[in-house]
Amino acid sequence: MVLLGLLAMFGTERLSSLIFDEYQRLKPREYAQTPILVVDIDEASLEALGQWPWPRSQLAELVQILASNGAAAIGFDVAFPEDDRSSPSRSLETLRDLGAEISFPDGAPELDNDVLFAEALQQAQTVIGFALAGYFVSKIPEPKTGWAWLGPDPRDVLQKYHGSMDVLPLIEEAAQGLGFFSFPHTFDGVVRKVPIIAVSEENTYPSLAMETLRVAQQASNFTVKSTGASGEADTGLPAVVSVKVGDYIAETDADGSLWIYYSGRAGDNTLSVKSLLDGSLDPQQLQERIAGHIALIGTSAIGLRDLVITPLASGYPGVNVHAEIIDQIMSGTFLHRPDYMTGLEYALALFAILFLVTAVRPGRFMISAVLALLMAAGAIGLSWYMFAERHVLLDPIPLLFAILVSYFSITLLQYLGSEQEKRFIRNAFGRYLAPSLVERLTENPSALNLGGETRELTLLFCDIRGFTTISEALSPQELTQLLNNFLTPMTDELLKSEATIDKYMGDAILAFWNAPLTVENHRTAALGATVQMANRLDALNAEKGYGIRMGVGLHTGECLVGNLGSTQRFSYSVIGDAANVASRIEGITKYYGLMLLFEQSLLEANTTIPEGYRALEVDRVRVVGRDSPLVLYTLIEKNGLHDETAFFETHDAFLAAYRGGRFEEAQETVSRLAGMAPDRIRPMYETFAKRLSGFIATPPEAWDGVFDFTEK
Repeated sequence: MVLLGLLAMFGTERLSSLIFDEYQRLKPREYAQTPILVVDIDEASLEALGQWPWPRSQLAELVQILASNGAAAIGFDVAFPEDDRSSPSRSLETLRDLGAEISFPDGAPELDNDVLFAEALQQAQTVIGFALAGYFVSKIPEPKTGWAWLGPDPRDVLQKYHGSMDVLPLIEEAAQGLGFFSFPHTFDGVVRKVPIIAVSEENTYPSLAMETLRVAQQASNFTVKSTGASGEADTGLPAVVSVKVGDYIAETDADGSLWIYYSGRAGDNTLSVKSLLDGSLDPQQLQERIAGHIALIGTSAIGLRDLVITPLASGYPGVNVHAEIIDQIMSGTFLHRPDYMTGLEYALALFAILFLVTAVRPGRFMISAVLALLMAAGAIGLSWYMFAERHVLLDPIPLLFAILVSYFSITLLQYLGSEQEKRFIRNAFGRYLAPSLVERLTENPSALNLGGETRELTLLFCDIRGFTTISEALSPQELTQLLNNFLTPMTDELLKSEATIDKYMGDAILAFWNAPLTVENHRTAALGATVQMANRLDALNAEKGYGIRMGVGLHTGECLVGNLGSTQRFSYSVIGDAANVASRIEGITKYYGLMLLFEQSLLEANTTIPEGYRALEVDRVRVVGRDSPLVLYTLIEKNGLHDETAFFETHDAFLAAYRGGRFEEAQETVSRLAGMAPDRIRPMYETFAKRLSGFIATPPEAWDGVFDFTEK
C-alpha cells in the first residue's frame, strides 16, 4: 500500500500512455469520411515550385482556386510572421535605394505579394494558424471569435500561454479566423492530447481545427460548458465539460484538452499543391474534390519539419493531426478520462491488495500464481473493454502494480515464513525422523499435528543384553565408543524404514512408525527394519570383535503422540498402553533367549514378512498390569531349517500339547525341536523345557495355555 501511494504520487503517465497507444493501434477509430481535404505542400510541390517559402502570390492563387471550387473553409497550418521578401515591390525599393528611377502607368498590377494574399484571404472563408508559446515572443493577435460560458468560468483551469509567433498584421486582419496549431510537449514527443481552447493574457483562443470548423459553419462564437452548468454536477472547482461550435460538440477533459482518437486515415483525401496549381486536374474532378470540404493546407515534406509522432505513426504530417481532430469532432467519437477515474483506479488497486491478502494461502504457490495472473488479465481486460466499448481510458497500471507487487510481497513473506517453518521442522525432527519423512513434512507442514493426536503406531523397544556386565569391564571412553558404534547402525536402519526415533535411553532405543506422517504398511516396515538391525549387529560384532546381543520388542496399537513435556521443555514423543506393551515384550525377549519378539497385531493388515523369513508363534503370555493375553511371535530364517515343513508341523504339535496341558508330550516334542531349530531359536526351546519340567513336577492350577509373568 505504501508503494501504491508512491505510485500515485509520481504518476503512471509514461506506462499508461504506452498502453493507451497500443489500444489505438489495436482498434483505431473508424474513419468518418467527413468532408475534409488536406492540401499538401509535398516534396513534388517543392520540386516543381521551388523551395519554401513560396511567393505569397502563389498562395493567393491557391486560395482562389479552393474558394472558386466551393471550399467551405480554408485553414493554414503554416505560419506567416514576416513580409514576403520575394514581392516585386521589395525589389523595386532596393533599386530605388540604389538611385534607380522606376515608374508604372496607371492600372499597373499590384506588386506586393502580401497584399495579393490578403485580398485572396479576405474574399474566402479562411483561417490563419499561429503558434502559442509559454514565454513571450511577440504580441499575440486578437481573437476573431466570441465566447459564451455555460456554468462557472473555467478559464483558470485552461492551459495558459504568454506569447506567440507573430502574424503579419495585414494577413491577420484579412482572415476570417485565427487558431493556434501548437502541440503540447510530451515526454516521448507523441501527440496524444491537445488543447482545443487556451488562454493567453485576457483572451481565449481556439485551436486551428476548432476555428476552421467554426468558419466552415459561419458560426459567430464558441459555447463552453463547465461543471455546475445545467445538467452537470458541481464539483466545487470549475472544469470544462465540452466546447460547442455550430452544430458540433467536442467533449474535453477538465482543462479543455481533447484526447485524439486516431483513425490513421485523415489524410486519405489529399491533394498536392502542385496538382492544384499546374492545372493537371480535370475541372469537374477538382470541383468534386473541393466543393463543401474543409481544406487544410500543410506540409508532409521532410525538410519543412512538420512531421509529428502519433500512436499510429512516427512520421505523421502535422496537418493530418488537425484533420483527425475535425473528423473526430464531426463524427462525435471521443475518448474520455473523467476526473474520478484516478480515484476509481486506486480504489480498485486497494481492493485488489485486500483481496490478495485474504485469498493467497501459504504453500499454494501455483494456485496463488494462477489467481494473480487471472486478476492481472482481468485488469487488462477491463481496461481494454472500457476503451474498445466505452471509449473510456481506464489506466490498468495501478491495478496491475497492486496485483503484482502484492502477490510477490505476500509470496515472499510466505516463502520466508515457509523456510522458517521448514528450518523449525528440520531442527525439530531431523535428529529422529527419516530424511524422507523430514522432506515430506517440510513440503506439507499441514500434515503435522504438533498438539497431540491419537494414532495407530507400530512401536519398537530395543536394548542391549547384559549391558551392565559389559559396562563394568570398560572405561567411560570405551563404553561411549561402544554405544556409539551400536546405536549408529541401528538408527540408520530405523531411519531408512521411515521410523521416528523417540529417544535413546542409555543403551536402549524407542522408535515408532506412522507418526508424525503416515507410513504405508508400517507393520511391514518395522519387521523389515528389525531384520536389517540384526544383520548390522552381526557385522558390527564381526568387525569390532564385540559380543553384543540385543532384544527387540514390537507391538502395534493406538497411542497418543505429539509434543509432550512441560512448558519449559518438551519433545515429540508417545505415550499409551501400546507403548507399555512393546516395552514389556522387549523385556520378555531375554527370558526366551530371543533377539526379537512381536505381538500378533503386527501380522494384521496384510503385513509382508521379510523375504527369507517366516513368522513363528512363540507363546501366549500375560504381562504385568494387563489382563488380556498377548500372542507373541518371532522371525525364523528359512535357510536355517533342514526341513521347513517338518519343523513347523512339529512346532504346531508342541504348542497344541503345551496349551492342552499335555506337558509330558510337549516336553518330548520340545526335545526334538531343540535338535531341529537354528542356533538363534534353540534357547527358546530350552526355556520351554525348563518350564515344562516344573509343570510336570507341580502342575499349574486352572491352566488356560497362557503363561503369566510376575515381573516387568
